[in-house]
Amino acid sequence: MTAESTVPSPGGRDLGFSPVSVMPARGTAAGFRFPAHRPRDLPVSPFPLLLADFAGALLGALACAGAQPRPVLVASLVAASMLLRPRPPRSVPGVLDELPAVIGRIALLWVSAAAAVAAYAPGRALPASGLFLGFAVHAIAGCAARATAHWRRRTALLAHPRTALVLGPAASAQRVAAAVLRHPRCGVRPVGVVAEQPDGSEGLPVLTTGEEVERALIQNGVRDVLTVHPSVRSGQGPLLRALAESGCAVWELDTDSPSYEMRDQIAGFGCRRLEMGSRRRGSAGKRALDVAVSGALLLLASPLLLVCAVVLRLTGGRGVVFRQERIGRDGKPFTLLKFRTHRPVDEHEAATRWSVADEHRMPWFCRFLRRTSLDELLQLWNVFWGDMSLVGPRPERPYFVAKFSQTYPGYAARHRMQTGITGLAQIHGLRGDTSIEDRARFDNAYIDNWSLWQDVCILLRTAAALVRPTGS
Repeated sequence: MTAESTVPSPGGRDLGFSPVSVMPARGTAAGFRFPAHRPRDLPVSPFPLLLADFAGALLGALACAGAQPRPVLVASLVAASMLLRPRPPRSVPGVLDELPAVIGRIALLWVSAAAAVAAYAPGRALPASGLFLGFAVHAIAGCAARATAHWRRRTALLAHPRTALVLGPAASAQRVAAAVLRHPRCGVRPVGVVAEQPDGSEGLPVLTTGEEVERALIQNGVRDVLTVHPSVRSGQGPLLRALAESGCAVWELDTDSPSYEMRDQIAGFGCRRLEMGSRRRGSAGKRALDVAVSGALLLLASPLLLVCAVVLRLTGGRGVVFRQERIGRDGKPFTLLKFRTHRPVDEHEAATRWSVADEHRMPWFCRFLRRTSLDELLQLWNVFWGDMSLVGPRPERPYFVAKFSQTYPGYAARHRMQTGITGLAQIHGLRGDTSIEDRARFDNAYIDNWSLWQDVCILLRTAAALVRPTGS
């Protein structure tokens, strides 16, 4: 491996902030063995808000039905109120914060119900007075019930805040910890800072070894981990994975500038939850799309793959398939497959040379494969076996991951999602020798706003771009 890694001491416990840390095999966590018997951190229970919406819809439907009950109307309104419930944020909102969204959903629900009754049972259409009464009762009761649920959760957090560790350079971590402690309403209470070494400033205890981190986990019942520097995710991947596997929720805080794509916040800092090896919401659909599309394309393209392999063997000799180590999700290395279009002098050149797009000695067929991106087709095997996804940030070699993570803000954050054959950066022309800073920005925008439909759109735009290849 050419990337710099975090190497534990003989005891397997020392920490170190290196520019990039390649993840070890799952289960070893690079020597970090924190308590694994603790139950995994669970998301906030939706039951109180479900119960609040249920009560509001039921009372509103009963008020509208009046003396002539309509069981179908009551049942449909209650069921629909469950489907329209928004995902609760990490922070506890006030009822006024969500009032426009809640009232809008309730109004949409009642208008839809009235239209459905008028269309399918004109003789039993809802009168305007009954419709308004039901909406008013539903809105008042639902908002009151939600306010009660929020108040109960806020009171519980104030009485029993979630203890947390703050990871990052000591000065930055102490500043963030002090800010969080000044705002107890956020429900988080830092109890220690994890850094390479103390900086001499006053504040929380600085934990510099694995033994100290483990002791803090057990004695303080730590449930949250706050990372406060872009290099922490990549440089401390093994530590973060071990903390997540011990039952902690890992959060990335934006401490330098406002981040408008971060939906949640802690003490005014924008934050996002990092899925350290756990299943991301929607990942089952993404994986199903990867398997279905890559499998179908491998079957359809198998004659073309065979022809390319034969021509390469005849024109370039042995070694048709090119294998190279790349860095994937959470810093885990994998072997990427491509058709060989260039023969480097040695392994050092293969690991550290940036681009061969202007290589004039390249045979004509190899130049054709690169211009048409046909040399990338073998990566469908990587997708099918789960090393990559069809859509995601492009994987890079360890040498360049270490280099770019130090130079470009946000580059290390790309590794929080599975790497891909194509992505948002590629369909915007960021291929080959183009701006790394721009690539990191587009890749992070893709991750922050991910949806399965966005993947489909990127795949369609990639297919359209293949008819006008520009090379790599």
